[in-house]
Amino acid sequence: MSNTEKSVKRGRPVIKGSARQAKLAVRQTKLANGETISRGRPSNPLSKRQARLAAQAARVGAGIEIKVGRPKGSKKVVEVVA
Repeated sequence: MSNTEKSVKRGRPVIKGSARQAKLAVRQTKLANGETISRGRPSNPLSKRQARLAAQAARVGAGIEIKVGRPKGSKKVVEVVA
C-alpha cells in the first residue's frame, strides 16, 4: 500500500504584485544587502531614559561598579511600645 494521494497546496494563495509581497521583497533585499531591519517604535535619543542609559553605559565602560536594585538604607531599630 503506497501513499499516492496528490499533495494539496495549503494556505492562502500568494497574489503577485500585492502591497504585502512588495513589502516582503523590500525586506528580503535589505537582508541580502546586510542592512538592519528595525522593528518596533524608534527610541528618542533626547529622552531622559536614553540619557540615563548612556550614562550607565559610560560608567560600565569606565570600569565603575554598578550596583543593581534598591539601595540599602541604614538599619533603624524600631521599638514597639506595648
